Amino acid sequence: MSAAIARVVATGAALELMDTLRKRYGPLMFFQSGGCCDGSTPMCYALGEFDVSDSDVYLGDLNGAPFYMGFEQFAYWEHTQLIIDVVDGNGGMFSLDNGTGKRFLTRSRLFSDEENTVLYAS
Repeated sequence: MSAAIARVVATGAALELMDTLRKRYGPLMFFQSGGCCDGSTPMCYALGEFDVSDSDVYLGDLNGAPFYMGFEQFAYWEHTQLIIDVVDGNGGMFSLDNGTGKRFLTRSRLFSDEENTVLYAS
């Protein structure tokens, strides 16, 4: 039942940019950056170009692109739904959106009490 509650979703603009990048680079994947140089932005890579560790958390797929986050960061964000959007600007240095004039941006909303109950029932 918790599969019906998405931990990560994308706006139409994000899906559109993903389609553009997919045509150029093939299948995609995302990793939610935890800060440092690129801030807290979702980093987009060609599928397999980023080594996911055993401690990283798989949050779901965005139009076929797997989305991951580090375990320690997930501990802070586990009660929120990530909403991947697009704004004007430069993407992260290693992210495929860099140079497009657009960049992915993470917005979020808190899960309701009911959603949290369902997510943690199993």
